[in-house]
Amino acid sequence: MNIVIFTKKLIIIAFRNFVSHITGKVINKLNFSLSSGLQLLAVASMTFMVSCNSGPKVPAESPTRGDIKIIADESFKPLIDAEVSTFVQLYVNAKIKAAYKPEVDVINDFMNDSVKVIVTSRKLTEDQVRYLRDTLVIARTITFAYDALALITNKENKDTVLKYKDVKDVFLGIASEWKDINPKSRLGEIKVVFDNTKSGNIRYFKELFEIKTGLPYNFYALNTNAEVVDFVSRNPEAIGIISVNWISDKDDSLSMSLARKINVVGVSQQLSDEASYYRPQQGFIYTKEYPFTREVYLISRETFKGLGSGFIQWATGEQGQRIVLKSGLVPATMPIRIVQIKNK
Repeated sequence: MNIVIFTKKLIIIAFRNFVSHITGKVINKLNFSLSSGLQLLAVASMTFMVSCNSGPKVPAESPTRGDIKIIADESFKPLIDAEVSTFVQLYVNAKIKAAYKPEVDVINDFMNDSVKVIVTSRKLTEDQVRYLRDTLVIARTITFAYDALALITNKENKDTVLKYKDVKDVFLGIASEWKDINPKSRLGEIKVVFDNTKSGNIRYFKELFEIKTGLPYNFYALNTNAEVVDFVSRNPEAIGIISVNWISDKDDSLSMSLARKINVVGVSQQLSDEASYYRPQQGFIYTKEYPFTREVYLISRETFKGLGSGFIQWATGEQGQRIVLKSGLVPATMPIRIVQIKNK
């Protein structure tokens, strides 16, 4: 009986040890699983918190956000300064830096992909458009405004109107002295000054009068339209060539101070009654009765709807076109009303 009792006790002890061993493993596994689960939960919570704190991703550039540079022909500096200044005031996340260069440099920078948006009075040539297309770039051109090239003279010069033919003769070198235009004039040699040899201003007249060779000896290049005004104001024999937007904004103090220094010449039309003379005023620019008018273009090579595209859309919309109107030029994308005032 003692042997039976001893055997029973031995079996009970062995069973208890087995149960304890198995239970320990189960508990360890449960502890490991619980620990891993807590770690995963913590990682998920942190990821969720970071995601919530960062918010939606803001695009680096959009039609009203970003930081870009545009390059414009120096002739249009007053107008483009006004357009850019107003745009960035309306859209505080937009930064646009406007740089100004002669027309040739503006086009070259565009073709070299140094800038995405330019302002110029010259369209790209067919060869330039083809070259860009071959590199998978589509240049988009839109007429933004109508401008005029003003001829200006010194305040002491009594000849404030010129026939179209006289202007052409000056550019062809046929007329080189004021007496060739007006036999009664007491002034001597005509000094024609313009902003830059690479400018769109002088290119316009060379193309208009089909000048294939160099300009006459009495033509002088300076650097800017403002320098042309200053030179003419100090030289009675001078004729200057400038974009009219430098002297046409009646609400701009700089524009009016320049305008007060010089005379703006009236010019007859090429093929009409030469007794009628027209100055580069908005109404005559619109009707093209003033003979030296041109288009102003915004050209873009952006491949997406970025800030450059947004600026172009705004500048050719109602607000941008009102600035064109205020500057003394003619808007290209909005209707205008011409009012004729008769003197009684």
